[in-house]
Amino acid sequence: MENAAQRRILITTVPFGEVDRTPLELLEAAGIEYLINPLNRKLREEELAEMAGAFGVLIAGTEPITDRVMENAPHLQLISRVGIGLDSVDLLAAKRREIAVSYTPDAPAPAVAELTIGLMVSLLRHFSLSDRRLREGHWHRFMGRRLNKITVGVIGVGRIGRKVIRLLKPFGAKVLANDLAPNEAFRDEYGFEWAEKERIYREADLITFHLPLTKVTKHLVRTEQMMLMKPDAILINTARGGIIHELDLAKALEEKRIGGGAIDAFEEEPYNGPLSGFENALLTSHMGSMSEDCRARMELEATQEAIRFLKGETCIGTVPQTEYDVQSQGL
Repeated sequence: MENAAQRRILITTVPFGEVDRTPLELLEAAGIEYLINPLNRKLREEELAEMAGAFGVLIAGTEPITDRVMENAPHLQLISRVGIGLDSVDLLAAKRREIAVSYTPDAPAPAVAELTIGLMVSLLRHFSLSDRRLREGHWHRFMGRRLNKITVGVIGVGRIGRKVIRLLKPFGAKVLANDLAPNEAFRDEYGFEWAEKERIYREADLITFHLPLTKVTKHLVRTEQMMLMKPDAILINTARGGIIHELDLAKALEEKRIGGGAIDAFEEEPYNGPLSGFENALLTSHMGSMSEDCRARMELEATQEAIRFLKGETCIGTVPQTEYDVQSQGL
């Protein structure tokens, strides 16, 4: 028999309902009690473990939802993830405990792709550096590069990688791409070339990563890979923190072995590390999905899924078995 706790929702991701209050209005109309993360920041594992015990559903962000958290949440039945990344959720523990997991994989893609293009142009044309110099009283006209004069490497051609390639086409950039499951029809439509990662590291002027964080992709790019790159190569990570080894990137920038980097997702957030000291490191605060429309859509879809679940209806954003396989195989 369902108890009161099973119908309570803990909304861990913040901000929530600020762009569009519709998700909260839907919960209120359905008579569902909810609590928005009172700490107003990303929760640590121990904080979530302490907080989650009285709730049946989590509308979750990127905080660690571990076996320990689930053990301390005896009423938990659903994790409704706002976004696409699942590295923060122990899917195998959830499966053992018969906790359903859903996500909103399509909603953030347009915003992340556009941020990626913005970071490319900013680094190539030195927008942020010029801004800092001007504010310091120095008028300097920086010489830059245009996208149609460089080779862009795209590693990971899923939902976001495909959108990045679509957005790059009007700029006329040469694109080399790498994916575990190459889509030949998409390649033919957009006129890029599939390539091994090592070739991309050697030939690309700018490399952007759009991969999930797994045991295989964690620290995928370290000093060894950066040594293959051009001395003016630029790296961009708007995917997950830890795909590019941050300390190795800082060392490469210090030794002028690569030209620059843009990082939106970090291993530890909020970030406070050595990359902050480099003018050619463009750092943003995990804001890839933070456009009004995409954020509103993510929150709405995750909330609708939670309501469906509590009504006993079929969920439509259920995480596919392939994601569980990735964790079970240690990939």
